Amino acid sequence: MQIANTDYAGIIFDMDGTLVDSRLDFTLIRHELDCPEGIGVLEFIDTLPRDRQPAAREVVLRHERNGAMKARWMPGAKACLERLAANGIPTAILTRNAREITALTIERLGIPISHWLAREDAPPKPAPEGLLSIAADWQMAPATLAYVGDFKYDLLAARNAGMVGVYYNGDGRNLHGHLADRIIHHFDEL
Repeated sequence: MQIANTDYAGIIFDMDGTLVDSRLDFTLIRHELDCPEGIGVLEFIDTLPRDRQPAAREVVLRHERNGAMKARWMPGAKACLERLAANGIPTAILTRNAREITALTIERLGIPISHWLAREDAPPKPAPEGLLSIAADWQMAPATLAYVGDFKYDLLAARNAGMVGVYYNGDGRNLHGHLADRIIHHFDEL
């Protein structure tokens, strides 16, 4: 479904696959962890025996760190953030990445966002708590905010938080558009 209103009080972004291309190879991560399809990597790690979880988390961190070092801006994302800032629209990031990786990516690319939450700060998406925490920090109603992401967990988190879910369909495959309130193919559309 497409929502015509594009006036948002604030916009929250996913990071990997949305603002930046970190080239994370989820197929390889899943293979290294022996993680079956249909379950999130973080959720799978939580099902492992406690003594196996640290090593599994280290596999994910290794891939995330490598991705942070290779990360590049998605086309138009930096200019979009700059336009939002120039217009006084608050922005934030909510990611399933680790805090240290998020900080590294933001610093390395100079992402002009100071408000962000990582997986240590809130239950991972699709849980709404991270988005609701940002809305509370901004003292804004969730319905006035948009969450932009490239994956089903992003759109489900937006829906669970009562926010507008904007699907960034940069690759044109439209795998998760059915879960979105709005679809964009380039950041100029936002």
